[in-house]
Amino acid sequence: MAGARVRLVVTADDFGYCPRRDEGIVEAFLAGTVTSVSLLVNGATAESAAELARRQRAFPRVLHANLSEGRPCGVTLAPGASSLLSPEGFFLGKMGFREAVAAGVVAMAQVREELEAQLSRFRELMGRKPTHVDGHQHVHVLPGVCQVFAETLQASGVSFTRLPLERGVGGCAWLEAAARAFACSVERDARAAVGPFSRHGLRWTDAFVGLSTCGRHMSPRRVSRALARALEGVPLGHALTAELMAHPGYPSEPPAGGCGEGPDAFSCSWERLHELRVLTAPTLRARLAQDGVQLCALDELAIKRPEEWAPLPLESSPP
Repeated sequence: MAGARVRLVVTADDFGYCPRRDEGIVEAFLAGTVTSVSLLVNGATAESAAELARRQRAFPRVLHANLSEGRPCGVTLAPGASSLLSPEGFFLGKMGFREAVAAGVVAMAQVREELEAQLSRFRELMGRKPTHVDGHQHVHVLPGVCQVFAETLQASGVSFTRLPLERGVGGCAWLEAAARAFACSVERDARAAVGPFSRHGLRWTDAFVGLSTCGRHMSPRRVSRALARALEGVPLGHALTAELMAHPGYPSEPPAGGCGEGPDAFSCSWERLHELRVLTAPTLRARLAQDGVQLCALDELAIKRPEEWAPLPLESSPP
């Protein structure tokens, strides 16, 4: 990738999940490596996280749309009456929601209602609409959901999103089998979401990485190699944009945190702290600079409309 001009956004997901996660995300943002932060508006600390965001100069305004974890924001969604909720009133979970979508039992009108409620809640918390909306656990690229997501963002005047299409992720042998299978399914869904996203005028970065560098798997070398895979075949000198998804923070301490059900095992583990340390240490920034990668914020990107793109090769050999 030497000689290429790459502008990289590093997004910390799950802001508003718990006090310790929020503390770590702000630390990474102030260190300069994290340049974008996405807010869970149904998170346990959404209000205090929004207050933290308002205190920081140039803090990003990104909504992390959530249809899979915790309690909904939509006031009319009731247990037993909603295809999105369990009898206990919680979302169906990371895999449970996917299974319900695949079975065709999710009412897309209810998806739209919940997305609209979360956009409204974001405006209440932040005092303005988001500039960018992505999806918690990549729910926004699921079949059917991606169409409603694109329509809702277009109606709300939001034009930027995340396309979690990470090239070569199926060849990442260091990922556990379940993690690799999930990453491949996200990549397939993201590929299929390009059509609906494009038709509704959404934009996203040229490349995405993060599925192969999550938690314990994050290191400067792997981030560098993931970016190189994502940009294979692109002519040198072609101006490029990329996004690195990250999940930094200090480990959650139950019962504090989560989205109504307490924090999950991943949030309580050392893996979040590992990401925080990688992101705040000088080694990663030095490696990115060596690779010709410039860190920047979302609003600094000149993200092209879909019709303006030069097609990038999508297939990649394993690393």
